[in-house]
Amino acid sequence: MRRYLTIGNRAVSFLDAGIEGPLGTLVLLHAFPLSAEMWEPQLQAPPTGWRVLAPDLRGFGASGGAPAAGPTPAPEVPSIDDYAGDVLDLLDRLAVKEAVFAGLSMGGYITFGILRRAPDRCRGLILADTRPGADSPEARVNRDRTLELLAQAGPMGVADTMLPRLLGDTTLRDQPEIVGRVRALIGSQRAEAIGDALLRLKTRPDSTNLLASIRCPVLVIVGGDDVLTPVEESQRMKEAIRGATLAVIPGAGHLSSLEQPQVFGDAVARFLADHFGSR
Repeated sequence: MRRYLTIGNRAVSFLDAGIEGPLGTLVLLHAFPLSAEMWEPQLQAPPTGWRVLAPDLRGFGASGGAPAAGPTPAPEVPSIDDYAGDVLDLLDRLAVKEAVFAGLSMGGYITFGILRRAPDRCRGLILADTRPGADSPEARVNRDRTLELLAQAGPMGVADTMLPRLLGDTTLRDQPEIVGRVRALIGSQRAEAIGDALLRLKTRPDSTNLLASIRCPVLVIVGGDDVLTPVEESQRMKEAIRGATLAVIPGAGHLSSLEQPQVFGDAVARFLADHFGSR
């Protein structure tokens, strides 16, 4: 299921459920500061007829952050759209011309970046526990505080601080195995990848003006207990996108795909069947 490629001078790792999908390709983009492994429940039970890809974004999981070989690249100004470019480069190597992109939290920001760069490659969008807006001044201050915490306490310190807001009250109370899984996933990431992502997150552009231009089918998903991107905000995003639908996942917080994987997967499967049931 795990595959590796070298694209340009960067090592890329991704999870691949199914070599061929007659109905299309679904690309799952992970949240901050996790990896593609957060999508294991969905990869273990992919929607019928769909190839499912889940890349480790640069530096996360088993993907390289620094070049694997070759000359040292010129310094870059960090941008969330760099991740979007990485995903499109991967799809080019795999000869995937179009896909349904499903991004959760940071993955949603990257989905908006793909939409900016290559709207023709977006067959459909699933925007989960995410928002179109840029960071507020307060949020940027919090990113800086997280950078300081990362320097002092490492990835595990970040995990312990973020967990109470990443996971819903129901999960924190009733699913200790999910709490432990998320803590371990965050703690296993490289500090450099987390720091790099924080810089990209705090400088990401406002994508609100993109919403009215979206013409492909869109599903908005949000955990009913999500305090980071509340249901009301997801409802407003859904209303700004022509023809979009909204699925609220009871008993889930910000990481709805991990907290309630069956309900999340059912919502995705219904969306895909409704819009792409046959070629």
